[in-house]
Amino acid sequence: MWNKKVVWGNIWLHYIRDKRKILVLLTVFALVLGAVYQLYDLSWEPFFYGLVLCLAAGILAMIPDGYAYWRRHRQMLQLKAQVRQGMPELPAPQNLQEEDDVQLLRAVWEEKENCLADGCRRQQETLDYYTLWAHQVKTPIAAMGLLLQGQDTEMGRALQAELFKTEQYVEMALSYVRLGSSSTDYVFRRYSLDDLVRQAVRKYASLFIQKKLKLDLRPLDCQVITDEKWLVFAIEQILSNALKYTNQGCISIYQEPEKVLVIADTGIGIIPEDLPRIWEKGFTGYNGRTDKRATGIGMYLCRRVLENLSHAVTVESQVGKGTKVSIVLDEKT
Repeated sequence: MWNKKVVWGNIWLHYIRDKRKILVLLTVFALVLGAVYQLYDLSWEPFFYGLVLCLAAGILAMIPDGYAYWRRHRQMLQLKAQVRQGMPELPAPQNLQEEDDVQLLRAVWEEKENCLADGCRRQQETLDYYTLWAHQVKTPIAAMGLLLQGQDTEMGRALQAELFKTEQYVEMALSYVRLGSSSTDYVFRRYSLDDLVRQAVRKYASLFIQKKLKLDLRPLDCQVITDEKWLVFAIEQILSNALKYTNQGCISIYQEPEKVLVIADTGIGIIPEDLPRIWEKGFTGYNGRTDKRATGIGMYLCRRVLENLSHAVTVESQVGKGTKVSIVLDEKT
């Protein structure tokens, strides 16, 4: 009841403020009439009697007008709640000014719809272009990979590693564009976590061999409901970072209770002040500035993908001891 009284009080205050020009004008009229009575030395009794009658009539007239003001305000609040569903049916204008306001709102709405349609069209064109570009550039990448397969030399292995990175950057660019699209192709099914992780590990097998790093892959005996392609992409980004910043030791992949996938490394670690910002787009941190080649996009995409898949992710790290990334895959019911 108290809240209702407060709301009504606020409405009346706004109503009086909106009508202040008329109230000021009526007050001026009363003062002018009082000055006339004073100049002609007339009796004040009829003046005050007429003033009281006018005040009573004014209050009686303001009650239904104020109620209509409140109803219109409530109606506009209801329309505001429906605006996400489309252009609401606006109330009939009561005067020329309201009619102008309605026409302006409709013009703004139409312009907004046109801008949204144009933005969607441009976004789709960009997605189509990058998709075509990614497929086209994969052809020379695959050709170069075939040419380098027969060259088991130090130079050949180095070129294969750089070619692999190029392919990863192409996939990252395509994933970045797709994440911004409203038609991202998520397909949720039940998958074996071990199969998904092994896909990512096989992709980076050559880098493990090149850097002479040990892989401690423990059994992952659980089923998860997720999208295969996008979860594998997120795991690949975490593995890529682990390989990039681990020069010796091993990378461990294991499962903790409640379907938590852990990827831990013995790399250089992350300084405490950088840890809260590693998911920001474009943030490279101390390690990235030292490496000079970091883009600050990989972990941002990883976080975006995992959020879209409803998988939580946390990171723990100590400088000089390594980093531990935990992905919570347990579906909530």
